[in-house]
Amino acid sequence: MAERRVTVQSEAGLHARPAALFVQAATKAPMDVAVGRPDADPVNAKSILSVIGLDVRHGEEIVIIAEGDGADSALDELAATVTASGA
Repeated sequence: MAERRVTVQSEAGLHARPAALFVQAATKAPMDVAVGRPDADPVNAKSILSVIGLDVRHGEEIVIIAEGDGADSALDELAATVTASGA
């Protein structure tokens, strides 16, 4: 299992458009992908309601988890969607 810890850079946090971009990227991944706060159970990263429900704010850290072939690539792409300040 691979994981990335990243800090959300979007001023909106992981809500609205940034969440939609994140979920779109997660949906492209051929494996299960989860996301969560470091101190909580992760949720399905391919579910917009689950991702928005995390209520992640600007500057907070999240953990993105994937397992399987291509997991590292998928995690790199997902990390990039939340660390881009323009998202």
